Order: sequence, then C-alpha cells, then structure tokens
Amino acid sequence: MLNTNPKECPAHLLEQARQYSAVSTVVINPVNRVSLASAHLAQQEGLITPILVGNEARVRQEAEAMGWDLSGVRLVDAADEADAARLGVALVSQGEADAIMKGHVHTDVLLRAVLNRAAGLRTDSRLSHVFHMTVPGSCRALCITDAVINVQPGVLDKLHIARNAIELLHALGCDEPKVALLSGTEEVSKSMPSSQDAAELVKLAAMGALPGAVVEGPLAFDNAVSREAAEIKGISGQVPGEADILLVPNLESGNFLFKQMVYFMGATAAGLVLGARVPIILTSRADPPEARLASCALASIVHHNRQTTAAPTRVSA
Repeated sequence: MLNTNPKECPAHLLEQARQYSAVSTVVINPVNRVSLASAHLAQQEGLITPILVGNEARVRQEAEAMGWDLSGVRLVDAADEADAARLGVALVSQGEADAIMKGHVHTDVLLRAVLNRAAGLRTDSRLSHVFHMTVPGSCRALCITDAVINVQPGVLDKLHIARNAIELLHALGCDEPKVALLSGTEEVSKSMPSSQDAAELVKLAAMGALPGAVVEGPLAFDNAVSREAAEIKGISGQVPGEADILLVPNLESGNFLFKQMVYFMGATAAGLVLGARVPIILTSRADPPEARLASCALASIVHHNRQTTAAPTRVSA
C-alpha cells in the first residue's frame, strides 16, 4: 500500500519563491548529512543564504564529505544543540537573519530558545505548525494544522492556529481560504469536545475574529474534502469539498493524517512554524529533500509577504 513514487517539490512554490531574493537563514545545528544537504540544496536553488550554527569541526567534516565548499558561507561555532539554538536565535534577534531552519536539533530545544522572552521573537500569537501538502501531478494544496506543536489545543489555541494558517494561505495568494474545522461528526455533541470547539470557532469567526477566510464546522474529514460526500449527507456550505485548511482536533489526528498522505499518496509535506517574528522551517526527520526544499520556499514567501503587510506584533521582554 505504500506509495514509492518519487517525491516532487511543487513547481509553483519554487516559481513564486524565486521572485524574491534569498532569505538569510540560520540553520540550527546542521551536524548531520540530511540537515546540511537540505541547506545546501536551498542555497543552490537561490532560496536561502545559510548561516550554519553548530559544532564547526563536524559541520566542515560533513560538508567536505558531501562536496560542499563552504567558502563564503558564515559558520558560527556552538558547543551543542542547545547552544546552537541560543546562538542562532540571537542572530535573528539582532537582525542578522530573517528565518530559522531546524537542523539536527530536538524541536523542544529549538522552540524553547525561540520562546525565550529575552530573544524578542515572541509575538501576540501562539506558535503553531502548518503542513502544506501537495500530491505529485496536482497543483492543488491542502494545509493541515497543527500536527506538530499544540498537543491538545483549546478554542483560543485553535483561534491562533487558524490565524497562522490563514496568514500562510494569504501569502500564497489565496485571498479567502476555506477553513474546515474537523471533528468526527457534523453535529455538535457534548460527547465529542472537538465538535463543540468547532461551533465556538464558527461563532468567533462570524464576529470577525478570523478575517479573510471562510470558516465552517464541525465537519468530518470526508465532507471537508469531498463535495459528493457532503451532498449525500445533505451538508451545505462553501467549505465542504473545497477546504484549503484542515484544522485538526489535536496533534495525534493531524500527525496520522499528514503521514497517511505522505506514505499512501506520495504527498510532499512542507512544514513551517508560524506565530513568531520570523518563519521557522520545521519538517519531519524522515522527510525527503523535496519536502525540505518546499519548506524553504514557503518560508521565503511568508517572509517577503510580511515585508509588504503588517507583521506579527512583537511582545516585549
């Protein structure tokens, strides 16, 4: 059942990102082949100007083994992954970089450095992760959020999660993305808290809390992605069968969903953390180079879009 077809980096993402200059990007602890090769590929494609922050001797050793001449590439020596995260975030805080790329570092270590108030990267938004999913041969994208950071989000958490995903879709040129609030049912039920959360979010959206989007739910997965399924069940609205964003009830459901698309459909999962002052490129450790390249393209698009629109409000230390 596993899909073994070659992965693709979506051509339309690269085309849009190549309209902009390369983004100065700190790569946190790129001391293994996968993370270093990903940074090298993104540099070759003109998406990022990498600043490599990690054990300098190990970085140089890996770069030499893969044939990457580091002449002209800035290296910052770090003792370990925590030190690399601290130093990399400091470079962003000082205005020397405009994006962060996760290398060989635990996600919690990286995000702890980002959320340190002294670093100045926090905003009035909660951090959340978005997977931008594409299937080979199709230009249609589907965003899944949050499958990485927020384990069991409440209504207010989901409000931030939705806002971050809507920002991404706006940057990609979708003026009014359709947001499906997923649950296991289309009916609001006390026995299914995610359905109650969805109903509350719909009310908040109607009050203007999620501008620039169409928000509907609760919706079961089949009705969110299949107009035919929704029609059979008598479910109307603008979102059924047309969803751009799937806001999942919790991390587990999102994790299962995106991995099913990757392994059964051959989807490319480009991943970003949003809600900080700069985009954070964060993919699964098992992701192929195509997904990492697509993630860099997304970060470039978000960064340059923020230059022409209102950026997230910074929270003072």
